[in-house]
Amino acid sequence: MKKILKHSFEAVSLLTTNNGMLDVTIVPAFNQPDWLIPSSLILSVDDYDERISLYDWQQQDVVVFHLLPENETPDKIIVLEGNTSSHRLALQTAGELQQLQARIAEVKDIELPESFNDTKIADNSEAMIPLDENVVLSYLFQAVMIDDKVYLVPDLDNIAYQLIDLDS
Repeated sequence: MKKILKHSFEAVSLLTTNNGMLDVTIVPAFNQPDWLIPSSLILSVDDYDERISLYDWQQQDVVVFHLLPENETPDKIIVLEGNTSSHRLALQTAGELQQLQARIAEVKDIELPESFNDTKIADNSEAMIPLDENVVLSYLFQAVMIDDKVYLVPDLDNIAYQLIDLDS
C-alpha cells in the first residue's frame, strides 16, 4: 500500500468553499485587474503610507509585493499567510478592500485581456517567467470573471517563494 502524501500548498487550494460559495477579498491593483485573495489568508490589514520592501509584522520581516506604481502613495499593507511562517507575504496598495462571496458557478475562468499583457514576455518557452511586479503574467495564476468584472487570482505561492529567495 502506498503512503499517503500530505497535501502540498497551492494558492488555489485555499479558495475553500462554504456551501458552494467562495469567500474572497478584492484587493485594489493599479494598471491591472483587482486581485481576488481568499479572505482566510489575510492575517492583518494595516495603515501604511510609505513604500517599503520589508514589513516588520509581529517581530517578523515579511517581504512586500507592490500593487501600485512607484509614483503612487500606498495607504495600506495586507499581510497574508504563507506555506510557512517564513513565506508570509505582504501586499502594498491603496484603496478600499471589498469582501465578496460568490457562487463557484459564477466564477468563470478567462484569458487575461490583451490590454494587461506585456510584450516583454511574448516568448512561448515553458521556462518559468521571473517575478516582475510590472509583468502581470509573471505572477498570474488565473484571470477570472465574476458579474462581468475581470479579476486576477495571483500565484501567491510563486510570489512568496521568489521574493523570499531574492531577499535571502
